[in-house]
Amino acid sequence: MFFHIDPHNGLAIYDQIVRQLKFAVASGALKSGELIPSVRELARELAINPNTIARAYRQLQEDDVLQSVRGTGLEVATGAGERCRNERLKLIRTRLRQVLAEAKQSKLNSKDLRELVEKELSNFD
Repeated sequence: MFFHIDPHNGLAIYDQIVRQLKFAVASGALKSGELIPSVRELARELAINPNTIARAYRQLQEDDVLQSVRGTGLEVATGAGERCRNERLKLIRTRLRQVLAEAKQSKLNSKDLRELVEKELSNFD
């Protein structure tokens, strides 16, 4: 699959899996009805404990991102793309507000902040 697990980034490994899978669904890399790797398969691929994968998958089922398919495994749930996109926007909005609050405390004016954002955005083009 497409996970990058970093045991030193401060997030629990299961949470990294949850977030990355949600971002994959939000971006369309995983679509509704698409099967995901089994717990054993992903645990072997990432070289982490199967219980960690199982915990992430349970969380994703509780969040209506994954659904069980009898006799087959887990697939991306119907409507999960929209839910994941909304959640991703909410997360980014929260981080952006934190950055803006820090900029305000640093006495950056709106003009300077806009220029900084534009400059950084141009690096992504």
